[in-house]
Amino acid sequence: MKEMITKKLEELKYYVGILESYKDKSEEEISDDVTLRGAIERYLQVAIECALDIGEMVISSEGLRKADTYKDVILRLGEAGVLEKDFAERFSPAAGFRNILVHHYAEINIKDMYLFLQGNIDDFSEFALAIGKYLKGK
Repeated sequence: MKEMITKKLEELKYYVGILESYKDKSEEEISDDVTLRGAIERYLQVAIECALDIGEMVISSEGLRKADTYKDVILRLGEAGVLEKDFAERFSPAAGFRNILVHHYAEINIKDMYLFLQGNIDDFSEFALAIGKYLKGK
């Protein structure tokens, strides 16, 4: 399981690196460029999904209570001490944003996506550091 989690962490790092390269784009540039907007949407989706996949693997390997929702995946990691509880509560809404990206893609608010890109990308690095610390303890 450790190897699978490590592989997912590498994927997450790759996607976050791509997203970081888009942070210098203005909201207007993203709104006007459908290709850029689509790329950001997709890389946000897969970054969030990587984090959720990692969370589900940790839950499974630790024998924690199964999460009922994607948001619960992150919260469960906070309850178990894998993530700081405050961070888990702050990061868990990303799961809801993933649902918007996947299921309500026609309704994506560019401003919300832009704000997520500008204000939440660092959360993925914090998540990865916490998971790395967890893996070292294994």
